[in-house]
Amino acid sequence: MATRKILHLDLDAFFCAVEEQRDPSLAGKPFAVGGRPDERGVVASCSYPARRCGVRSAMPMARALQLCPKLIIVSARHRAYDEVSGKVMAQLGQWTPLVEQISIDEAFLDLSDLPDAPEMLARRIQAEIHDRLGLPCSIGVASNKLVAKIATDAGKSRHRGEGPPNAITVVPSGEEAAFLAPLPVEALWGVGPKTAVKLADLGIHTIGDLARWDAHDLATLFGKNGWEMGQRAQGIDDRPVVIVHGIKSISQEVTFARDVNDGEELRRTLRELSDQVGRRLRQSGLAGGTVKVKLRWSDFTTITRQITRERPTDQDDEIFAAAWQLFEQNWRPRQPVRLIGVGISGLEDPYRQLSLWDTTSERGRRLQQALDELHDRFGDQALRRGRK
Repeated sequence: MATRKILHLDLDAFFCAVEEQRDPSLAGKPFAVGGRPDERGVVASCSYPARRCGVRSAMPMARALQLCPKLIIVSARHRAYDEVSGKVMAQLGQWTPLVEQISIDEAFLDLSDLPDAPEMLARRIQAEIHDRLGLPCSIGVASNKLVAKIATDAGKSRHRGEGPPNAITVVPSGEEAAFLAPLPVEALWGVGPKTAVKLADLGIHTIGDLARWDAHDLATLFGKNGWEMGQRAQGIDDRPVVIVHGIKSISQEVTFARDVNDGEELRRTLRELSDQVGRRLRQSGLAGGTVKVKLRWSDFTTITRQITRERPTDQDDEIFAAAWQLFEQNWRPRQPVRLIGVGISGLEDPYRQLSLWDTTSERGRRLQQALDELHDRFGDQALRRGRK
């Protein structure tokens, strides 16, 4: 069997790179993309000068400012990031149809059919993304997805320069286990903090330590995940590059700057979140049968409640009706709410169960489509629901 050529590409500080294109004066400065510190904002991405101050993604923005008082805060522009990400994926698609996008700034490529050496392919792709789109990226190259992804992470972690890593890390076929052996066991997929503690109790600290354990013993201790960890520690991963992923759920949530106990404001927020979920469903060509509501109280207690409809839907009003029912069942009047969210799962083709004579649903669908077109053309604020 021929050795596969799998590349994992990760755009370096992607949001920041896009913002520097918009405002070149940000280059070389400590800045973070995210929410305001007085609104419980968090860091979505941060520049490399900010990282040298200790700022990290998912960190509260208030903490980031404590670590880096000169930090510049830039509001996120997700529509712009989505647009640029689409251009990157289209560019990668020029090399092979086997492109698996795993996030807005990451993708796997299977270049096994190309005759060139994998390192040469990686350097050409990296140069192309930089020259045509002005974006830095790091690439891991291996015979499988697991090792390619870890190679990218390892290359980025070794970076000590002023700018983005632009790292290329190649793991030759047959050297997968040797490459993984010295790395901490937490670098391996499937090893979370709790599992890492249990492994440490057994004297397992590196991937090499794990690889020396018998797979059957690991399965006895950790179940199916134990057997899989043993395989991964050897650098074994036969998963193909998947072109299309099935979406399991769609959700939207908001954390309030200050706890909210006003029922009308909470109802409006739930309405807006339901509309956003419905729109994302229609953009994805999906409908969902199970509507979920997530609520976090002022003491950080978080609950999730759900209800399954008789038929899947992609309509805003139907999603909101189910969400409001769940909300009313679980909220006491004047109870402060810190976070509220709406989600939907059980996704499928929205037309699969549509009745031939269901003209009311079809009229509603056409109206919803017209509203979507207006929003796409003129923005989310083009039309606002009136208060009832």
